[in-house]
Amino acid sequence: VNCSILLTHLPLLERPAAAAAAGFSGVEFWWPFPSATPEAAEVDAFVGAVEAAGVQLVGLNFAAGDMPAGDRGLVSWPGRSEELRANLDVVTAIGERTGCRAFNALYGNRVDGVDPAAQDELGAENLARAARAVARIGGTVLLEPVSGAPAYPLKTSADVVAVLDRVAAEHGEANLGLLLDVYHLAVNGADVPAEIAAYRERIAHVQIADAPGRGAPGSGELPLQAWIGDLRAGGYGGPVALEYTSDAPDPFAWLPLEQRSRVPAR
Repeated sequence: VNCSILLTHLPLLERPAAAAAAGFSGVEFWWPFPSATPEAAEVDAFVGAVEAAGVQLVGLNFAAGDMPAGDRGLVSWPGRSEELRANLDVVTAIGERTGCRAFNALYGNRVDGVDPAAQDELGAENLARAARAVARIGGTVLLEPVSGAPAYPLKTSADVVAVLDRVAAEHGEANLGLLLDVYHLAVNGADVPAEIAAYRERIAHVQIADAPGRGAPGSGELPLQAWIGDLRAGGYGGPVALEYTSDAPDPFAWLPLEQRSRVPAR
């Protein structure tokens, strides 16, 4: 359960326990703090809430700016590069404490007045820095296509993989992978089965929501179960994260209890 987009009627620190009560043992979060470098007490409270709920933190975003205001990451944003770099050790420390090993790095929007090539050079450098940071704990940096943000340059899996290949070629870091968010891909007009087939070996994490509407599976038109079946049949054994919006009294009613994810204990 992505606890940054689901269970939002509850205070953030109560959501891991609510996910556990709903039968899930794995959660993920976007960056859960207002600052890229939160106070130690804030970090302790977050880690404590996850631990007290008895769930595994499966995924965590790096600081990504003001998402409600339209920011979509700091990785390629020259004016906030130092902020991102200061965030890397904080993220790695949370991963070390919680056992989280998957870290989503939102690439960032194009910035007016800045050469896109310069942004991409900085993006590759900062992704390499992030990869080196989380490598200390065996972590993987995730990169994803995004929809609904015209200034965000990564729209397809091919866009993401090109960046990952650049990081590997120029900086030698290999602990990066594609975050396959099928909702974003579908909204961007991608042929999702073709992307799964083409980039199966690069997929390190999967997120789902239905479209149109970014609601729960079954609320829209996407064949999500077929796509998950394709991924599983092709060897993907990782988590499938629920990253949809819902104001229903039970946002998980569509999913039988026995099918709710079970994350191995650390």
